[in-house]
Amino acid sequence: MMPEVTETKAQRVERLKREVNAWEHFDKIKEFARTGFPSIPPEWVGMYFRSWGIYTQGDGVGVIGGKNGEGKAVPYFMVRIRIPNGLLTSAQARAIAHLAEKHARGVADITVRQNVQFHWVTIESLPELMESLWAAGLTTIGACGDVARNVTGCPLAGVDGHEICDASSLALEINRALGGNAEYYNLPRKFKIGIAGCRSWCNYPEINDIGFTPVVRKGANGESEVGFSVRVAGGLSTDPHLAVRLNAFVQWNQVVAVAKGIAEVFRSAEVLRQNRERARLKFLFLQHGWTPDTFLAALEEKIGFTLDPAEPEEVPSDIQRDHVGIHPQKQAGLSYVGANVLRGRITPEQLRLAADLSDRYADGHIRNTVMQNLLIVNVPNEHAPRVAAELTAAGLPVRASAFARGTVACTGSEFCKLALTETKGFARWLSQELDDRIPGFQEQIRLHITGCPNSCGQHWIADIGLEGKKTKVDGKMVDAYYFCVGGSVGEFASIARPVGYRCAATDVPDAIERLLGEFTDRRAADENLRQFLARHTNDEIRGILAGTVIASVERDAAVRGAITAGVEN
Repeated sequence: MMPEVTETKAQRVERLKREVNAWEHFDKIKEFARTGFPSIPPEWVGMYFRSWGIYTQGDGVGVIGGKNGEGKAVPYFMVRIRIPNGLLTSAQARAIAHLAEKHARGVADITVRQNVQFHWVTIESLPELMESLWAAGLTTIGACGDVARNVTGCPLAGVDGHEICDASSLALEINRALGGNAEYYNLPRKFKIGIAGCRSWCNYPEINDIGFTPVVRKGANGESEVGFSVRVAGGLSTDPHLAVRLNAFVQWNQVVAVAKGIAEVFRSAEVLRQNRERARLKFLFLQHGWTPDTFLAALEEKIGFTLDPAEPEEVPSDIQRDHVGIHPQKQAGLSYVGANVLRGRITPEQLRLAADLSDRYADGHIRNTVMQNLLIVNVPNEHAPRVAAELTAAGLPVRASAFARGTVACTGSEFCKLALTETKGFARWLSQELDDRIPGFQEQIRLHITGCPNSCGQHWIADIGLEGKKTKVDGKMVDAYYFCVGGSVGEFASIARPVGYRCAATDVPDAIERLLGEFTDRRAADENLRQFLARHTNDEIRGILAGTVIASVERDAAVRGAITAGVEN
């Protein structure tokens, strides 16, 4: 008798993707809405919904109590709305507010890719929700799954007085070319693209699968030409990798072709389809020996033309990338007003207020940022203080503390099946604790919180990155965090260093207070936090955090009573 052949997880996923393009089966979603959650087949619950921007929701305790690295699901969905370049109209913001109230218990989260996420959505609500979004010019298609995700860009495109170019039209064109395009439905894994024309690289090209950044070159006739550098294969998760720059100057009219070509290189990389945990584009470099030169050669073969050599570029250094505050635009007499949305959680009332203010005092345009904040643009200077005051009164401060401005948090165990810790409430509590303990702290700080090793909260590029764990306190398992420090982007781009210190979530403020106290007291002249962390060893940082000399703790040490979190979705 022949032994039974069992599919691997990767083989099953690849087979299911080949068999069905879920984008062609909205009728199935409507059928499930009629017949109820129990009627949904496992392949839809576990995979096909994802390409529609839909995940099942966790039971509120994250990965604990589940199996195979994933926690238990409840009969509700997370729905992610794709918002290219973070561009919203006031009418769209009102539509999101209305749908959040009607279908999502009033919960809406701005994400680190400029999207908006709903929770608590029932299968019965999905068709109406999706059709309402389409009517508003919005979609969920391609916001999750093994497809080209939302294309991020600078939220100040077209209004930033220091930008090299307004690249938002290219962001939207790339989004149209790849988002929801059946040719790119079956990629090996998620595929993230960013393009911006600003000098601060505010959408983090360093951690995208494709990152376009602006460059100016002089032509033979002395005229300037704006084009782009291109970086590839960035990504975080459990194996962080900063994107590598290709030796290429991408002309404006070549950008979309190059984006499609890189997607085609990814799509044709069969070696990446063998293991779901090693399927991102970065693993061509991490495991399969690819170099920038071999990648460029493969790209040029796909696009059918040779790219010009790269030009020198200006790489930003230690720039605040959050856009909070009142700032002048390039247009005379106009300002943009940036509000801090702590942990990205925004209410329908706050969305409506932002929409009303943008109509009353500006031209009805709102923008989301990758720091989970919200901007109103094109505000006449004389109205900017009034807009700021009303946003602040509604809980969206325009003058926020360093801790509020720098805090980013993933979804966490409240809704995510992979998380080990609750993050949204913790982020708000931690920020307030630090404000109370260290009032007036003015240094730029990136404080990123992620509920599991998958780094949806981007802890690998933070000054202080907190990775969710579990630990025992008085015999009970409690939320804990492992510290990584010194992550950075731009000129000093680096992955944060695990320093061997883990503590209960309730002890995190004590540890950060000790670290920032040491920084304040012992920093060198004009030294910023990044530089301070860089000149101290892991042992020194760990001792400061703990308040005493202690042995290093393994970052991924198994914790009895908990199960290991799964890999990114």
